[in-house]
Amino acid sequence: MTADTKTDVAGLLAAGRIVRAAFAAMKAAARPGVTTAELDAIGARVFAERGARSAPQAMYDFPGATCISVNEEAAHGIPGPRRLAPGDIVNIDVSAEYGGYVADMGESFVLAPAAPERARICRAVRFAVAEALRRVRAGRSLNVIGHTVQRVADRYGYRIIGNLASHGVGRSLHEEPSYVPFDNPRERRTLERGMVLTIEPFFTTDTDDVYETGDGWTLTCGAGELVAQFEQTLIVTERAPIVVTA
Repeated sequence: MTADTKTDVAGLLAAGRIVRAAFAAMKAAARPGVTTAELDAIGARVFAERGARSAPQAMYDFPGATCISVNEEAAHGIPGPRRLAPGDIVNIDVSAEYGGYVADMGESFVLAPAAPERARICRAVRFAVAEALRRVRAGRSLNVIGHTVQRVADRYGYRIIGNLASHGVGRSLHEEPSYVPFDNPRERRTLERGMVLTIEPFFTTDTDDVYETGDGWTLTCGAGELVAQFEQTLIVTERAPIVVTA
């Protein structure tokens, strides 16, 4: 999608506020002993109260209002009876449609007590997105994102999952441009004014890809692996991007 008008920007910001509110309520309730289904119900309630729809449910018939992945699970975890435990890495990925606009965000965080290596990978991937956002400008190569994220991953000693792509968003959950956020010197596409997209790298300790588990949805790195994601939806401008999920 290209956000061409003030109406488009306002619509995306409204969707972003709902997504952020749902995420904040879920994160605040995340503690040892709480099930992922209970967290998902909180997100669903926020959507209902604000007149929004879960984008994964509406567009892909996903069996949950949100995606909640734990520890070695990277993405698309199905909410259910699993109870969170102390020290778990929890990833909450929230996407919603409101008034015809879609916003998407996610964050990995660690339940107390947080082991240093687990807290570190979550900080690193969050920092990578912040650094990429500082460099996004209309007219620059799309690879400015991947190049920046790759530099941060290398600095911290992490790898980037290559088969989970960042993506355009706005009218539906997954649009063009689809791209993987690592350095690709052959990238020829350009960031255009009004372009709406996500930045969402996945950092891992020792793998470059994920595989699907038997439930048909959850993507995992394998037992013992550390993985963390951070995601924002943004609108490209000639200056600093508008982060609609901030």
